[in-house]
Formats: sequence, C-alpha cells, structure tokens
Amino acid sequence: MNNMSEMFIPDIKAKVKSALAELGTRVDPKVEQAIRQAAETETSELAKDILNTLLENYKIGREECLPVCQDTGTVVFFVELGEEICLQGGSLTEALNEAVQEAWQENYYRASILKDPLFDRVNTKDNTPAIIHTELVKGDKLTIRIALKGGGAENMSALKMLKPADGVEGIKAFVLDTIIKAGGNPCPPIIVGIGVGGNFETCALLAKKALFRELGSPHPVKEWANFEVELLTAINETGIGPQGLGGKTTALAVQIETAPCHLASFPVAVNLNCHAHRHTVIEF
Repeated sequence: MNNMSEMFIPDIKAKVKSALAELGTRVDPKVEQAIRQAAETETSELAKDILNTLLENYKIGREECLPVCQDTGTVVFFVELGEEICLQGGSLTEALNEAVQEAWQENYYRASILKDPLFDRVNTKDNTPAIIHTELVKGDKLTIRIALKGGGAENMSALKMLKPADGVEGIKAFVLDTIIKAGGNPCPPIIVGIGVGGNFETCALLAKKALFRELGSPHPVKEWANFEVELLTAINETGIGPQGLGGKTTALAVQIETAPCHLASFPVAVNLNCHAHRHTVIEF
C-alpha cells in the first residue's frame, strides 16, 4: 500500500465539474480553425455563409459563456485509471455523476437523459447517469476524457458486421452509405470516427474513441492514414455540405481506430460527431 499514489475523489469531482461547465460553451479550437479554413475555400456562397455563422456562434458562446448548441448532449467519460492509484473519499462513478448533476443545474444546461428508453420516458432532470467507460492501465496517473455527445449526430451512427472479403471497398461503401443517409441530420460539417476490428461492442467503442484523437492527426500506420484521407475526400465529394445544404465541406476529418479481430469477422462502426465538437482531457 505504501507504493500506492493517493488521489482524493472530491478533488477529482471539482476538476471535472469545472471542465464540464466550460466544455458546453466552446468547441475544440482545432475544429474552429478547420471551419475557418473551410470558409475561405468554399465555392458555395450559402455554405460559406453557414460556416461563418457557425464561427460567430462559437465566438458568442465563448464570450458570453453560453452553450454553443441547445443540445448539451450525453456526457461520455473514458477513464484510464492507473493500477498504482488509491482513490480516497468516495466512489469515482458517483463523483462523476455528481459533477454532471451540478454542472448542468448550475449552468442551466438542457437535461436530455430519460430514466427508461421505452416504457418510462421521464427526464431525470440533471442529465445523469453519464456514460462511463473505465480501463485499468499501468502506472499512477488518472486520465479522464470527456465528450458532450449530441443526439443528432449519435442517431446517425451505424455498425455493420462485414465479411472479411469485403475489404477496403466494403468499408468505403458502408461509410459513404452511412454519411449519405445521414444527410444534414448530424449537423455537418462533421467529424467521422471509425472503428475497425475487435468484436461487436469493442468496434463501436473504437469509433467513439477515434473522435478523441487530435483533429487532423493521422493514424500512425501509413496505410490507415492514407485510407483516412481517401475517405475524407470521398465524403466531401458527396456535396452534402454544411448543414446538408450543399457545398464541399461535409466532413472536417476522418479518424480511424483499429483492433485485432477474429479471422471470420470484420466489424466496422461509424460514429459521427457534429460541428459542435466538445471534447476535453483531464490528467491527474
């Protein structure tokens, strides 16, 4: 026990709550930069106008401490907990949910979580429970990745168990079919997270984890990095454009994460995120 690093739950909760309060009012600076660059190169005047309006919206949110979107989302946590950490002073799961509760109530964010998905669709009124994924890792560090995931983009996401023989063209066809069917519903320009491999459930998690990568950072494997560029080009050639009203800026990035899989399997998941890309990372 003497070799364990102590961390205190109240300190973690306070830092997460502060991050949540800020996160609802801003987007990733790299997303803002990408949209500004897209506005300069767009050939459609309507698309250019939409992109500039989004930039103005981000500026107002940042300066006035107002949500950049009325859908303040489902809160998703990816927690990497070092095996050498001893947590003191309560439950981490309870603390994360309390941080969400208090941040939502104190900042007047819209509560969107229902108690039951079908038979008892009553709003919990504090946006809890959050979605919490916890992974034990080596060391004495705690890393908490947070996303505010809007319903519009999440609803347009998809997973398919392809055949191994489908290969590159199978992935490409599935991704493009997903994007075209989504149209303007996920509020483009979007960020496209793709998971390939693993199994049914890990594939979906890979797709969501892909959205946490720094925008525009290439996959470390050359072949996958090239495929990301190929997919991004194909998506932007669909002409869906900002808010689905035409233009060449349908997606800002395609980001792929992979995992080993069974030789008879070839799962692929697509998780879309809207232009209000609200992600942050807290390290302890």
